[in-house]
Amino acid sequence: MPGPFAVFRRKWPAPVWEPMAPFIIAGGIVYWGVWQGQNALASTEEFRNDPRNPNAKPSKPASH
Repeated sequence: MPGPFAVFRRKWPAPVWEPMAPFIIAGGIVYWGVWQGQNALASTEEFRNDPRNPNAKPSKPASH
């Protein structure tokens, strides 16, 4: 029984990956750009201490 990714190794009757390559590459570039923009905005002064920010330092719990 072939593995789940065997569909990527099979011969296609028409070129599939060659015409799709620019879109795959552009999608990766857009993903990277959004990721970098999100990290840049999350580290600004306004959002640095926001509790929703995953990079925020946890505040000290209130002592009893």
